[in-house]
Amino acid sequence: MGVFDNREKAQENKYFHDAELKFQAISRRNKLLGHWAAHELAVPASAVEGYVMEVVRADFQEPGDQDLIRKVLGDFKAKGKALSESDLKAKLEAFMREAIKQLEAEAKG
Repeated sequence: MGVFDNREKAQENKYFHDAELKFQAISRRNKLLGHWAAHELAVPASAVEGYVMEVVRADFQEPGDQDLIRKVLGDFKAKGKALSESDLKAKLEAFMREAIKQLEAEAKG
């Protein structure tokens, strides 16, 4: 392999590694969001993990976060709980920071 082949292979590996980390962080963020929402919605303890998986699966319906936002806002509305889209987006950002922090700690650990 030449120098350019090595460089290209390294770039491909970095791209796939970064994509995998992003997927893991989003998945972790969605689980954190699901646990928070379950608590806020007073989901029974026996149903929390099922609800968390519903939230995680909701994010696979379409690209971006809008499907996830729709799901959680709909659940809050159905329970008569107030939650604005901007507040939910702020929660998503906070949970993303937490997910990244957790993944970094696991990588070091």
